Amino acid sequence: MITKYLISRHDKAGIVFLTIVGLMAVLAPLSNLLLPESSPLHVPTYVLALLGKYLCYATLAVALDLVWGYCGILSLGHGAFFALGGYAMGMYLMRQIGTRGVYGNPVLPDFMVFLNWKELPWFWYGFDMFPFSLLMMVAVPGLLAFVFGWLAFRSRVTGVYLSIITQALTYALLLAFFRNDMGFGGNNGLTDFKDILGFNIQADGTRATLFFLSAILLIAVYLISRWIVHTSYGKVLVAVRDAEARARFLGYRTEHYKLFVFTVSAMMAGLAGALYVPQVGIINPSEFAPANSIEAVVWVAVGGRGTLVGAALGAFAVNFMKTFFTTGALAAYWLFLLGGLFILVTLVMPKGILGLFGSMSAKLRKPGSSQPAALQPAE
Repeated sequence: MITKYLISRHDKAGIVFLTIVGLMAVLAPLSNLLLPESSPLHVPTYVLALLGKYLCYATLAVALDLVWGYCGILSLGHGAFFALGGYAMGMYLMRQIGTRGVYGNPVLPDFMVFLNWKELPWFWYGFDMFPFSLLMMVAVPGLLAFVFGWLAFRSRVTGVYLSIITQALTYALLLAFFRNDMGFGGNNGLTDFKDILGFNIQADGTRATLFFLSAILLIAVYLISRWIVHTSYGKVLVAVRDAEARARFLGYRTEHYKLFVFTVSAMMAGLAGALYVPQVGIINPSEFAPANSIEAVVWVAVGGRGTLVGAALGAFAVNFMKTFFTTGALAAYWLFLLGGLFILVTLVMPKGILGLFGSMSAKLRKPGSSQPAALQPAE
């Protein structure tokens, strides 16, 4: 029944994407845990952690594509929602350290003891419980997006002005979280995590589980986003993207549509950030940097805006190149390469990598083309 639904509701690219991510979710952890290191099919733990980070980035890209590709909201601040979800997870992980910290304080994290804090701030209460922390991972980014969106969309702020305001939002959070008196670790952020739900965060089994959950989250976010854009609600979103004034003239409260999808997208980004933190082992204010949000826009543009699958593909492709180029002699030129890639995609491949594959496939299917006879369409 589920297979029939997926086949009937998703295009070929979506089916391939779900299949690949599903196989990764199962095979990569099993290869890491069951196969010996001498096996050529063994996936090392550091590779598993790296791929898990890519999955979180892909989830962020899909969430961004939902608002940009289908609603026309170019958000240059989605990294803020990603980081807020990460901080909520980091606060939970810090509360799990207890007396195993450097200063051995059972309640206060080490950075608070070092800064002579006398008691735990009120906004840290409840983060010793995972259900409450999970709620905050979703609620905090969602609430910020709701308040920001209600003010911006109600005032009919659109286009480049909205993009600049979203960038200002994440920069303001960057400056705030850098302050030691904010109670979030200042410049150093939150790190030195020990356990998650009672399991050693450095254990291979824990890392494999985190990888699996990251893949499942990506699948869930893709399916939810795909469902949204294929309903009548999604059709209105596209109308708002293409001609908001006309949609408003027809009687649609466009600000309500934009507010809903913006809030949902922020909640998705928060969950991605929450799974990102235990896999990289740290969360600090640099995650709020506007450059991170701009880079996420590059992922979506490179993969293919308005496709969802392309956004995830772009996140994997760009971050793989980043890992490759920043570990060698070309590290100093990575930002130039990234900028050049964005310009190349804008001028040569406006529909991104996925659009390029689609146009090539369409050319191969044309009758009379130079493909082999076996690829010719049937009469």
